[in-house]
Amino acid sequence: QVQLVESGGGLVQPGGSLRLSCAASGTIFSIGAMGWYRQAPGKQREMVATVGIGGNTNYKEYVKGRFTVSRDNSKNTVYLQMNSLKPEDTAVYFCNVYIRESSDTYYQGHWGQGTQVTVSS
Repeated sequence: QVQLVESGGGLVQPGGSLRLSCAASGTIFSIGAMGWYRQAPGKQREMVATVGIGGNTNYKEYVKGRFTVSRDNSKNTVYLQMNSLKPEDTAVYFCNVYIRESSDTYYQGHWGQGTQVTVSS
């Protein structure tokens, strides 16, 4: 069994910052790509940022220069530092982590429970 626990969401004013964390625990043989997605009301879930095993990152265009994704492999944790937040960044943010539970299994994607980020004055 694998669990992903997210933290760090909340209410922030435009221009403010938040840092999201997502820690994986349970039966973990190895961790592959890690990332963050978000879903605004009435919209589809979309990729925000991902970080590969080697630390290579990929960002959605509208967050480049404002958001930074990183990982701490010793803690099985992925982070999303969000700066210069805008009202349009308001959404539920989900982490997504690819995990192998044993040497006999393939990587499977797992989702966190989601954390609300609200940017409003």
